[in-house]
Amino acid sequence: MALGTVEVVALVVFGVLIFGVDKIPKLARSVGLAKGEYQKAVNEVARPSKAEMDMDRGGQTEEFLSQEE
Repeated sequence: MALGTVEVVALVVFGVLIFGVDKIPKLARSVGLAKGEYQKAVNEVARPSKAEMDMDRGGQTEEFLSQEE
């Protein structure tokens, strides 16, 4: 289900009527910043933390293991 030209124009006109011309760039910027924050949080959760990686090595840090060699 894709939006056609008529639907996009109707949404833009509706947005201008509701928010006004001055507020639309501010709203778009806020949505972009929120999306960026969301992506950072998703990436942070997806990566294993340093503590998790240490636990995979039996609780020993990389520095400790490199000193033993």
